[in-house]
Amino acid sequence: MRVRNLAVTTTVAALAATGLTLPLAGTASAAPSKIRADYNGDGFVDLAVGVPGATVNGKAKAGYVNVVWGGASGLGKHGSTTVSQATAGVPGTVEAGDGFGFAVASDDMNGDGYSDLVVGTPEEDTDIGLSTGTVAVVWGAATGFKGGFTAANGDYGDAAYGALLATGDFDKDGDKDIALNSHFDESSSVVVRPGPFTAGSSAALSRVDGWHFAGPTALASGDFDGDGGDDLAISYHGMETNGTSVLSRASGEWKQTWGTSDRSDSDLVAGDFDGDGTTDLAVGDVRPNPETEETLCADRLGGAILTVYGKRGGALGGGGTSCTTQASPEVGGTAEAGDNFGAHLAAANLDRDGIDELIVGADAEAVGDAGNAGTYWVLASTGTGKPLVGPAVSQNSAGVAGTAEADDHFGAAVSAGDYNGDGYPDVAVGAPGEDARKGGVWYAPTPKDGPKPPVTSVTPAKLSLAGAREYGMVLGR
Repeated sequence: MRVRNLAVTTTVAALAATGLTLPLAGTASAAPSKIRADYNGDGFVDLAVGVPGATVNGKAKAGYVNVVWGGASGLGKHGSTTVSQATAGVPGTVEAGDGFGFAVASDDMNGDGYSDLVVGTPEEDTDIGLSTGTVAVVWGAATGFKGGFTAANGDYGDAAYGALLATGDFDKDGDKDIALNSHFDESSSVVVRPGPFTAGSSAALSRVDGWHFAGPTALASGDFDGDGGDDLAISYHGMETNGTSVLSRASGEWKQTWGTSDRSDSDLVAGDFDGDGTTDLAVGDVRPNPETEETLCADRLGGAILTVYGKRGGALGGGGTSCTTQASPEVGGTAEAGDNFGAHLAAANLDRDGIDELIVGADAEAVGDAGNAGTYWVLASTGTGKPLVGPAVSQNSAGVAGTAEADDHFGAAVSAGDYNGDGYPDVAVGAPGEDARKGGVWYAPTPKDGPKPPVTSVTPAKLSLAGAREYGMVLGR
């Protein structure tokens, strides 16, 4: 299908008519909060759940994004909104297999104070070819959402735009940009679609890096060189090429400021894990590179997390590195082959002590005899260069809703945000295999005072969602 550029403001009535239910919080007269992932500007972080396998208007795997509204009672108590290509003002047309919501990012892309959805649809077909892919921005607003804009369309078959997304001001011009993947024949690359995202703005893409017989597997943005602008971390993997690089445009050209040839095809996240005021990088599930003997994490059984520390006045890595596995002291669980420890990452300062915690998902972790039941961890630093520490949490843990079952894949995605507005970020954990692969998300509030509150489930059934499939596989952050 041909995808069109739109920037449409719809009325409340039109939104309701297309199935875009309104949030229970937020008013048109209130000033937006300017909080990341607060799409209606009411001061509560919302959770965007990408459901690329969802059925929309009878079209299997057309996909949608379900936004679970935050509020004083946290996730699951304040309703949700479903955004798809059937929603008024959102670019595109619903077709089977599109996979709208395969990747989801959150940022204020037009500077109006409301966070916007950035949605990847890598299986989108256009007149140019199959699976060219597309990236759309859906505008946040006090009423929920107000239409969208096509940020990038694949310009050849199998380009698969939108499988990976990261946002930031990479060229430091004051406009947010979108980094995404691009594939062509036997090569792949990471490109940036610069802002602004307005009618008539240039949609020309700039190349960041590329590989032959290899491709990008994860993206993350952060100010890794301390110059006040955003840089880009990229993991890539192929037949003979593996590694993770951090690149900066501080000099106007993309230049690598840190890198390793260790293989990682899972996840990346930025955070200040030692509390020194500089941005660090966590690299998930690093593995041996078959083409080199060089390694930063010698102990890798079951998966290792490489933490690369920044240093004030210096480049990323100036503060050293550390490696964490389930065999590390004071890390819950037992290291076993195939656990996927660290394959899914998020970061937040949950206890507000000035040091970010690392939220870790391992969806292939066995719980008792239940294979692939899944587990997550909240890990904290005990000092630069030392492994992180923290307990393991599964559906068999005290206070956690449900029961660990085979193939639940609890921990297949993790995210964090202050969903209940108490000033302390909370944790969201996806379990796409739950309930015969209908899926669900688990909401873990951070205790502000008193005992730890229960971890509750947010499921398609509880939200009265139709067509959901593997809900919780993709969580925006």
